[in-house]
Parts: sequence; structure tokens; C-alpha cells
Amino acid sequence: MELRMKLGKSFCVCFRIPWNFQPCASVSLVVVGLPALLNLSFGSATMSFTGPSFGPGVRTVRRALEFGRTYVVRPKGRHQATIVWLHGLGDNGSSWSQLLETLPLPNVRMTIKWICPTAPTQPITIFGGFPSTAWFDVGDISEDAPDDIEGLDAAAAHVANLFSTEPADIKLGVGGFSMGAATSLYSATCFTHGKYENGNPYPAKLSAVVGLSGWLPCSKTLKNKIEQDEAARRAACLPILLCHGKVDDVVPYKFGEKSSQALSSNGFQDMTFKSNWILN
Repeated sequence: MELRMKLGKSFCVCFRIPWNFQPCASVSLVVVGLPALLNLSFGSATMSFTGPSFGPGVRTVRRALEFGRTYVVRPKGRHQATIVWLHGLGDNGSSWSQLLETLPLPNVRMTIKWICPTAPTQPITIFGGFPSTAWFDVGDISEDAPDDIEGLDAAAAHVANLFSTEPADIKLGVGGFSMGAATSLYSATCFTHGKYENGNPYPAKLSAVVGLSGWLPCSKTLKNKIEQDEAARRAACLPILLCHGKVDDVVPYKFGEKSSQALSSNGFQDMTFKSNWILN
């Protein structure tokens, strides 16, 4: 079975799912249009469970989070962009790096360096405290569930740190699937705001953001972060692509749609939301 998302001439996302699909089955992702999203120029996964909720709320004791192994897929030609790609809940960076290593897309493989980190293993509230790799805690499947700010800040800081050794002339992008998409969008809001929720400055300069089957954490406070002129300018210029299937029974389609609406209504002018899944 193949699920293909057609996003115009320059971008296509394709999931190939075995007919005997199981919760831990490998899901292949093909991204064709990232060079266009990053405005590059050149010649001629494991399925993850997550809920659209945001964890158990404010904590009084800081967690000690140990991030797992990071996998790197280096470009075959001239390095023009670096993308940190974030996996979903219960997954790891290895599965995505293996997939990206074998992409049959010469232009993408020639120019883009992929960094695929692994989230910390931590107790997950929605799993009754059972530990899993996760970028932040998930406590309830609800739009009104509080955000795990500490976990989100830690994850966004880890992404920014992965960018810290990249050359100054390299364009930087962040993307992900499911919980990884949520973390990517949170990183986008930190970039536009110029700081994390805890007040520490956000150091990376993002050029593009991609979210597949995810949602926007802290959407209710987004307006407050874009009030300043510099934040509004960054928001207006940051390309964001969100893709979400209408029959998604893990992260409901409405969370992707509402995330897109929240971003667009708060000044993210280069926001694209795609939902036209075609089942072959």
C-alpha cells in the first residue's frame, strides 16, 4: 500500500506501508521539494504513537534528560543546507537516517546534510509512566492539555545545539514526524520569538520548517510571542510546510489544520498546509 501526498511540482511526500502493517512497522518517507523550500540552487521510519496533547504541565523539579545517539547523513556533493529531522514518540534517529541515506533523489542527497538525533528515554504520562523515547512528555489526548514546557525547551535547545557547529553560509532547517513535527514547530516559534519559553535566547537562524502529521505546542500563547516587530518580521519570512492526512487516527487531522490556522493568523505568511492524500 502506498500513500502519496502531491504537493505541486516541486514537493512530494510518499509513505510506503506494508499490507501487514504493525505499530512498529517501517514507514518510508520521500521528500522531494526540500531544496525548493530552502531556496537551494544546483545543476539540472517506524510508525510512532502520539496524542495531540502536550503533557502534564508545569514541573517544580527539573528533569535530567539524556539524549540518545545522533546519526548523520552527509551530502554527496556541495553542502548547501543542514536539516535536523526529528522522529516520533518511541522511535529513534537510526531508522530515519537509514531511510534518508537511501533516498533515490540525487538533488536532495547531493546538497543536504541530515542530522537525525534520538530523543531521551523518559517516563510518559499517557503510557502510565512507562519509559519511551520522547522529545517531551504527553499527558492527555486533549486540546486543553497543558504543555510540557520544560521538555519542549530542552528539545528545542538540543536542536539548536546540533546547528552550532554548522558553517555560517549553510541554510538551516528543522523537520519531523508526529511528536518530532510538534518539536519542530515549537523550535520555529522559539526562533521567531528569539528565545525559549524559559527566557533563554534562541541562537539558531532557521530557514525552513517541515511538520508531518504533527501539531503546534503552545498555540494559545503564540500571539504574545509575535507582538514585537523583529518577531513579526521573522515569522513573516520563515517558510513552513505542514502535511496531515485526513484519515489520521493517531494525531487527528483537525490538530494539523488548527495548527496551520494558528500560524497563519499570527503572521506566518509563508505557511503551506497540505492534506490531499491519495491512496494507490
